[in-house]
Amino acid sequence: MRQTIWRKGYCLKGISAMLAVRNVSKIFGRNDERYVALEGIDLDVAAGEFVCLLGPSGCGKSTLLNIIAGFDQVTSGSVESDGAPVRGAGKDRVMFFQDAGSALLPWLSVEENMRFALRVRDLPKSEWPTIIDKYLGMVGLNEHRKKFPSQLSGGMRQRLQIARALAVEPKVLLMDEPFAALDALTRRRMHGFLLDIWKRTRKTIVFVTHDIAEAVTLADRICVMSVGPGSHITDIIDVTLPRPRDLGEPQAAQVFKRVESLLTHEEDVAEST
Repeated sequence: MRQTIWRKGYCLKGISAMLAVRNVSKIFGRNDERYVALEGIDLDVAAGEFVCLLGPSGCGKSTLLNIIAGFDQVTSGSVESDGAPVRGAGKDRVMFFQDAGSALLPWLSVEENMRFALRVRDLPKSEWPTIIDKYLGMVGLNEHRKKFPSQLSGGMRQRLQIARALAVEPKVLLMDEPFAALDALTRRRMHGFLLDIWKRTRKTIVFVTHDIAEAVTLADRICVMSVGPGSHITDIIDVTLPRPRDLGEPQAAQVFKRVESLLTHEEDVAEST
């Protein structure tokens, strides 16, 4: 689908929009308990793009991701995935969670988890071994296929979650702070691993985080969200630095400071209201 993409009051023509979020608002509760979580969200994500949703805890990042995934419904507005209205979950969009253990089936081995995922694809079972070999090899888990999730490290469980998702051949990966529970070293390694997978597959990725360094390390664009209620996207920053990125380099540090300034401003505004 070719579509005009609007951003910060101007448009970029001729870009293929994989995800189109139009004037989305989300309200929880009614009457005195009514809470406006999101208000007037507009966002397009191009095919193959890596976008980070960045903001403090409670700003509605996960709510927006759940709406894109089809797990939650909008109060007003619309969401499209590759030109089709999002009215529920679909195999074109796969969600990743912070706790990979909760997404994996603990009573199944690594290989069996992969087989379970392949049930959603209309493929003869004779083709499954080749697909499983391909994606377990891509994430470096071929030698661990007989292990159970409890026998894997946190990083390995996340890699299995990624392999299982890729085997389904989704168009979009939706990631809700998937590395937040990992230690700092494993988290950095997972950043490099995810970027390598992204470069090889060119999947569209929407990645939720509250970590500025993580967003600067990963994203093509960083969407800064305001503090709720009525959270919205206040700014979109293009990150054109080559990868891998060293946050100690002046250009990366400049982007970091710009994003930090935007977030600080949003928090100051929230505290003054």
